[in-house]
Amino acid sequence: MNREAKMAELSGGCAHVHVTALHGPIDNHICHCNVCKGVTGQQTTHVAFFNYGDLTVDHPEKLARQPFNKDNPNGPLELCTCADCGAAIMLDDKQKRIRVAVPNVMGYDVAGFPAASYHAFYDASKGYAKPDDGRPVYEGLRPEFVWPKGG
Repeated sequence: MNREAKMAELSGGCAHVHVTALHGPIDNHICHCNVCKGVTGQQTTHVAFFNYGDLTVDHPEKLARQPFNKDNPNGPLELCTCADCGAAIMLDDKQKRIRVAVPNVMGYDVAGFPAASYHAFYDASKGYAKPDDGRPVYEGLRPEFVWPKGG
């Protein structure tokens, strides 16, 4: 996917807080991790990582922040929800490397969002079938993924 393509159509949020992507995601996967399952209640979750500055928020003062991973409350990711209505807005990285969108949970047009290119954090020991939709399946993030430098 051409990250430099016009991405203003990639916007999410709620009536009070709007998020807009300036460029496409740097990573776009179907997540199988236990943290995503616990937060979303979904067996798998479409997750897109953006460079920190590429996902903008029009009213950051209206974001309520809580740890993304209840088992690691001091971890780098925070779940940002709207302080007015409680809607999930994005995941924000305290190290300012990435911001994360979950299209079907965070107010994006799912049909217009780029499709996930692979499966991440699949664990055969969890007892469900390995995905067979033609996308690569990894036990973590795709091997060539490099975390951006923090800000």
